[in-house]
Amino acid sequence: MKQHPLCTDCENPVTPFDLPIPAGLKREWAAVETRRRFLGRSGKVLGWAALAGLFGELGLRSFANGADINSVSADGRNNLGLPHFAPRAKRAIYLFMSGGPPQMDLFDYKPNLASQFNQDMPASVRGNQQLTGMTAGQAHFPVAPSHWPFGQHGETGAWVSSLLPYTARIVDDLTLIKTTNTDAINHEPAIMLMNTGNMNAGKPCLGSWLAYGLGSMNDNLPTFIVLQTKTNPKENNQPVSSRLWSSGFLSSEYAGVGMRSDGDPVLYLADPAGVDRNVRREMLDTVEQINRQALAEVGDPETNARIAQYEMAFRMQSSVPELTDLSKEPQSTWDLYGPEARQPGTFAYNCLLARRMAERGVRFTQIYKRGWDVHGDVVGVLPTLCQETDRGTYALVTDLKRRGLLDDTLVIWAGEFGRTVYSQGGLTQDNYGRDHHPRCFTTWMTGGGVRPGISYGETDEYSYNVVKDPVHVRDFNATILHCLGIDHSKFTYKFQGLDQKLTSPVPAHVVQGLLA
Repeated sequence: MKQHPLCTDCENPVTPFDLPIPAGLKREWAAVETRRRFLGRSGKVLGWAALAGLFGELGLRSFANGADINSVSADGRNNLGLPHFAPRAKRAIYLFMSGGPPQMDLFDYKPNLASQFNQDMPASVRGNQQLTGMTAGQAHFPVAPSHWPFGQHGETGAWVSSLLPYTARIVDDLTLIKTTNTDAINHEPAIMLMNTGNMNAGKPCLGSWLAYGLGSMNDNLPTFIVLQTKTNPKENNQPVSSRLWSSGFLSSEYAGVGMRSDGDPVLYLADPAGVDRNVRREMLDTVEQINRQALAEVGDPETNARIAQYEMAFRMQSSVPELTDLSKEPQSTWDLYGPEARQPGTFAYNCLLARRMAERGVRFTQIYKRGWDVHGDVVGVLPTLCQETDRGTYALVTDLKRRGLLDDTLVIWAGEFGRTVYSQGGLTQDNYGRDHHPRCFTTWMTGGGVRPGISYGETDEYSYNVVKDPVHVRDFNATILHCLGIDHSKFTYKFQGLDQKLTSPVPAHVVQGLLA
């Protein structure tokens, strides 16, 4: 046998455990240094080394110790240097119409289509544009004019469908964008692109970017809250998943917090029987001590997020019941929002909650309303969708305006794409269907930072192509960030060797014509 204890050609190979090391230390090695543990710790060490190079020693120390990177300095900026300039809006409420509302049936009035009923849309209009598999095989593309009349409203004389009588009352407050367009023709990539700036999952959504960049205005409620409206079984409800409000590669504390439409708004909010507040507080303090030991040992920044989320959950046990207690709302509130606002999970109820969240300093609230995927039976389904959303939308904007909150709140109304002017499937005088259409669709904003009472952009006579002032979804998101005081080109996060941002590496521009 060789004399050197670590020779590779020894008859009886030895390991580090055979070296003259105290027995207690050997037992500790055996307990903690499994292969998975070793690789996990090694990866984190390398990660911290990379962070040290990015942030410098001082920044890294404050990050590891749980310092608030969004603390505000004397000049009004946080440690990320945000906002870049004085914002017109402090918060945002996003009304997301999932499925793709048909723009020519709601806002994009095309009176000349009536004379072209059931005529083939000219091939020159469609050109070589991509179609979905649902209509690509159709022999004909018959024009389907809107089934409903339009009227001019407000001092601006904007055209609005008779399906939206309440929204028509606030048209002078709206910034209508007729030429929003996207790159995706199917739901999942389109809704991902609209919300995260990328068609692939794993990127932070708009709300998470704002939570990360601007921080909280209320320590007792989440910075970013998501509300889902109850579905109607008569509607074509495309699935909506939590990756639409995911924080992606940002810390999990910036992800949207979903509130349920049935039962308790947040699961496990109430303490179990026999557990009072003091016991809960002692338990959380003990868990925090364990987490801080793990942080000191491993150095994983997500441990800070875990500590923060436990504390937020504790505070939400008091703040959420107060938020959702509508018993003190005056009768004028119910007169404005209508009787549906008393039913949890309805769109009107969620709009009322969004107003209460705005009052309490929630930075970003997003309301999802599914069902707009009207491939067929437009005449049967669209009136129901409009009835479910029209009054709540009007009430929210009106309520914010009455309370002086609209001046510094940005309200956004949008879907992931529009619909085709030609009918999908059979066309009759009484009904039709509409396929996905990414080339142009109508969205709107109102409130802090945007010009009220304008209609921006023009589409052709078929509401099929943009002819003036296109607004890509990247430009749409860049403009939203601008209203909140953020220069989208400078608002980045280093990940996988890239300066990641909401508007993606593809050039995007703030639409100056939309700004107040």
